[in-house]
Amino acid sequence: MRTISICSLLLLAGCSSHLSQHKFDEDNWRYATDPHGSQVILSEPLVQGERVKIAFDRVPRVDKANNSWVELIYDIPAGDLTGISSIELTYQSDKPLVIKLSQKEYGGEGDKSYAHYQVVLPVALNPTSKSVELANFNRPSWTPTWSKDQGVIKTSVSALYFVPDLTDKAGGQAQMTIHKLVLH
Repeated sequence: MRTISICSLLLLAGCSSHLSQHKFDEDNWRYATDPHGSQVILSEPLVQGERVKIAFDRVPRVDKANNSWVELIYDIPAGDLTGISSIELTYQSDKPLVIKLSQKEYGGEGDKSYAHYQVVLPVALNPTSKSVELANFNRPSWTPTWSKDQGVIKTSVSALYFVPDLTDKAGGQAQMTIHKLVLH
């Protein structure tokens, strides 16, 4: 594990801490949606100093070959999760919140299953803090049988995806706010 100070850790994470006075770095945050009609709803800039706030409107799955999706993306400033064992998050979300580890072996550079390791956090209508060990992340139940499980390879994880848990069949709307994110 890397030995770094708390201030360095917060700078590495590119996030804010209510104690540290650091603000979110807008260069580390972005979003993505499918080309089938899902939308991002922003009433203010995505990054607002001490928070990242976004809403989505996801369309239902188009057909077997064309799924819909929405995601808030945090690009890890260090480029990977080397030396990291947990994610500390303070968030609000009106739907369960899925955190995915964007790992190249399962994405466009890999097997294209997009069955990334993930964890699901509960609905939180008020700011709620959770700490999640990377060891508690699992591949989703819909993972194709042909997708070889290679485990979490920390050097291959370049981003965290924050995704509202909306179904493929129904789609729907969701709002989320990230108040704090620290990688330990």
